[in-house]
Amino acid sequence: MRVDEETVMRGGRVAVVGGSISGCAIATAVARAGAGEVVVLERTRGRLQDRGVGLCIHNERRAELGTSGALPAGIETHPLERRRWVVRDDAHGPGGRMIWEQPFPFHSYHWGLLWHGLRESVPDSVVYRQGETVTGAEGAGSSGADVRFAGGSVERYDLVVGADGYRSVVRAALCPDSRPQYAGYVCWRGNFDAALLTGLGSVADAFPQAVTTVCFAGGSCVIYRIPGPNGPRVNWVLYAAPPQDGSLRLDDPTSFPPGGLTPALALQLAALLDREFPPYWGRALALTGPADTFVQPIYDVETPRAAAGRLLLAGDAASVVRPHNTSGAAKALQDATALADGWRGCGTFEELLRGYQETRGAAGRDLVALARRLGRAQVERTPAWASMNGAEMAAWWRGQLGGSPGIGGRAMNP
Repeated sequence: MRVDEETVMRGGRVAVVGGSISGCAIATAVARAGAGEVVVLERTRGRLQDRGVGLCIHNERRAELGTSGALPAGIETHPLERRRWVVRDDAHGPGGRMIWEQPFPFHSYHWGLLWHGLRESVPDSVVYRQGETVTGAEGAGSSGADVRFAGGSVERYDLVVGADGYRSVVRAALCPDSRPQYAGYVCWRGNFDAALLTGLGSVADAFPQAVTTVCFAGGSCVIYRIPGPNGPRVNWVLYAAPPQDGSLRLDDPTSFPPGGLTPALALQLAALLDREFPPYWGRALALTGPADTFVQPIYDVETPRAAAGRLLLAGDAASVVRPHNTSGAAKALQDATALADGWRGCGTFEELLRGYQETRGAAGRDLVALARRLGRAQVERTPAWASMNGAEMAAWWRGQLGGSPGIGGRAMNP
């Protein structure tokens, strides 16, 4: 081990490209592990905490990440216990007919509240620079890695971590052939004030700790409660065939963000809810305002490596996993934990990057593979839901898992 590199490892200069959930977790992890200088480069100038979508973290992952320090205490959550799969059946009333129920040991989060908790936990020593558009990154061998900015300037760091999501410029440098692959369907998302459900009857209020999955030919929709800045909200994620009007580009990650939904797309969503959903759940989703509704094509990305040449990938930059697996946030926080553990235990950057690649590279590939199986079964090749009983549903579910213990990610040290 070279003395100069050992010295750098104990006080190195790190750039984290991206300042959302993954970026904040990475910055906190490496700062606490002993990095001398940590700089977060976030292109957005606005308030990231205004993003209102929901997400879930498995109870076992939540406990693991709380113990490691990657998931701060005190962030508001909503406990979930079971998942109810329902189909439209007018003979069973407006809520539909439940065809199966399974345990669902998760806690739900509001994206903005989770990000705020992670941002508040970033040590004061970390420099968080907003409005910084990074256009590229390049490893410079044993001397570090360069970050290029939109204005043409270049900064050198001992390590550059890409936590910059779907369109990662660090991934483009490290794995230029790994690009988002369109899955063949889209995801409609939205959330609304849970208090609005009182005007619809008691169907949802009877199951506040349940996730409801509405099943139909060619798609499915997951509905559950999340905490919100001003009280509980209902979050939903609907997977279906793409709109037929050509309004979405399907050759590159794109979306109509909240507030950007066109009247034509709004009509297509309304028609889908009316045609496929039990009446209660169709009316419930229709409570979502335009400012809280959006649609995006589903993609996934599998990378051959997560670290090399002083460049390292975390979160969605390392692997884009379809949301069916309910693992995105947990995986990002596990990446941060693994990097911190490696920093404390390794003597050189070469050793650090090699160990991270061995552990987190495999984890990302496994999650991508599982989410593809879930997507095929729940959207692309849906079964005849209405004719299935509980035993058949349980067998169908096991087939999707393909030997995996379940969704929500795996333990870091099983």
